[in-house]
Amino acid sequence: MYTIYHNPRCSKSRQTLALLEEKGIEPEIVLYLDNTPNSKELATILGKLGIKARQLLRKGEDAYKELNLADDSHSEAALIDAMTQHPKLIERPIVVKGDKAVLGRPPENVLELI
Repeated sequence: MYTIYHNPRCSKSRQTLALLEEKGIEPEIVLYLDNTPNSKELATILGKLGIKARQLLRKGEDAYKELNLADDSHSEAALIDAMTQHPKLIERPIVVKGDKAVLGRPPENVLELI
């Protein structure tokens, strides 16, 4: 079972979903801006991605600047918490299959899961 954390307004997210569908995969679609993962779920996703929270942050978002997230003193838990409270900070799309996940930037990254 594949799950995509998707933002339909994002071209990379749409391209990643289209690539999965071209391969005959009908993923569960989570519109993460409406149905934001909680801190525990996001920590699990980060573990599957094999990255730290800072690597999943969208640095161009207003909330990134407003919350001063560039400051290295923020803990992993604080960064995860910021993403759950401000889901626009979460880089997208994320595709999860089992105990692995990839970031669809570029969309072709999802081929690693197929």
